[in-house]
Amino acid sequence: MPSLKTAHVRWIRSSVLACGLIGLPAPTTPAVAGEPTGVHDPIHRYNDQPTLDPFARFKADLEAGRATLDVDDELSLLTSLLRALDVPVSSQMIVTSASSFQKTIISPRRPRALYFNDDTYVGFVPGGQIEVISIDPERGGVFYIFNRLDPGKTPRIRRSENCLSCHATPEMNEIPQLVIESIVPGMSGGGEKAFRRGLSGHGVPLDQRFGGWLVTNASDFSRHWGNILIEYTKDGVQEKTMKAGELFDLRRYPASTSDLLPQLLHEHQVGFVNRAVDATYRTRSLLHQNPEGGEVVDRELETTARGLVRYLLFADEAPLPPGGVKGSETFKADFLARRKVASGGRSLRDLELNGRLMRYRCSYMIESNAFTGLPPQLRRAVDRELEKALDPTSPSPDYAYLPIDEKQAVRTILRETFPPLNDAAH
Repeated sequence: MPSLKTAHVRWIRSSVLACGLIGLPAPTTPAVAGEPTGVHDPIHRYNDQPTLDPFARFKADLEAGRATLDVDDELSLLTSLLRALDVPVSSQMIVTSASSFQKTIISPRRPRALYFNDDTYVGFVPGGQIEVISIDPERGGVFYIFNRLDPGKTPRIRRSENCLSCHATPEMNEIPQLVIESIVPGMSGGGEKAFRRGLSGHGVPLDQRFGGWLVTNASDFSRHWGNILIEYTKDGVQEKTMKAGELFDLRRYPASTSDLLPQLLHEHQVGFVNRAVDATYRTRSLLHQNPEGGEVVDRELETTARGLVRYLLFADEAPLPPGGVKGSETFKADFLARRKVASGGRSLRDLELNGRLMRYRCSYMIESNAFTGLPPQLRRAVDRELEKALDPTSPSPDYAYLPIDEKQAVRTILRETFPPLNDAAH
């Protein structure tokens, strides 16, 4: 366990997930000269047309009477919502830091719980509101809030523009993204120490993760900041460890775990979503400013594509500790239920968990809204880069870490389960 006295940490402001959904933007590339910013620029039409995110479709069905929710109590409401959105309860992650717009009611005695699938992220605080981030293919994160439950009545759901104050900041070039931090809390939930700001994804060192998170099923995985509180005593500042349910009532949540494996996959997903959404907005701005294209546009697209492909192919992934990760069997089953199977029974969702996350190092997030919404010009550049990266004869040093047999396996999976990499490559 890291020591607060020796770890290199720095104070930063709290962030939120769905005005609190935990995820942190990837470091962005420098803005192109004169480039407009994100959600407030009319070329992105963030608020000017109906969204295509999964939760928007569910909300429309609910309001039209085509879908229903169990509104007897807040736990029934949450579980029926997760079921309707195909978000597994087993993905539950518990966060003890008050890093949400609901911070006045969040603490280690009443933590927030988070749930996710590839395109939807749900936050829940007992006695509070439900928060949703849903990924639109063209706009990125769209934010929703449920009003407080009046038993027997379907709660009103509204889009929350206030969430953009933390999820589309000027530092993010006002591009709507997810936000992750390590915030080690005190007993009140306030952040006593916070760090790893500006970093997200599978490259974040493991010993910088999970501050303010509970981590279960990780007895052999100790070099992280999870399960830690800071207390002030007469002897000075003390670190205190906590377990799930030790300071709060687990019966107020639909699961009793905050499993390590969902947290590792969530980190990977957030890193990809943020990079893809950032690339989508920047590419739209680039093409708007350079409608005739040209060498500058081609070079920018190639650079952006290379960064996305390296992330898709797990370059610079932080290695898992010796002995690997066990992971909840229930969550594994829920995660693998989405497998698209290629010849030989192989899938991009196949887990490795010994040394690295995935058996075949091409992200299953290639099927997500964040990827499928890439502008066509950028998508073609990504396809070309993928084809080059997975060419067994390619000498490119950017992908030398992938052995030939793995490249061939990934090529086969993509060709059999995903739209062609690039028409020009066939």
